[in-house]
Amino acid sequence: MTQNSSQIWKKGLMWLRLGTLIVVPIVLLILPASYFDKGRPMCLSILLFNQECYGCGMTRSIMHLIHLEWEDALYYNPLGFVVFPLLAFVWLRWFLQAYKDYRIATA
Repeated sequence: MTQNSSQIWKKGLMWLRLGTLIVVPIVLLILPASYFDKGRPMCLSILLFNQECYGCGMTRSIMHLIHLEWEDALYYNPLGFVVFPLLAFVWLRWFLQAYKDYRIATA
């Protein structure tokens, strides 16, 4: 039984999708919590108007939440406590869908 090239590509993309969904959280856990704390802000609101928006500090807040550093997360952006569970839920749905697609394709 031979597979045509479109089936091979589809299977490869499924592996890439699953791998990415697994590797990214692991990398974020391995990086130190303070990895994004320093550096120039990339927010257009700050760069153009010198005014913080509601999303400013969200990346740093979520990174500290991943490492269970509650006070630092609250300092950078209190909305991280709302956004992080939503991101975790979306990630879980994506992962389960990718795994389901993989199981169907390899059955």
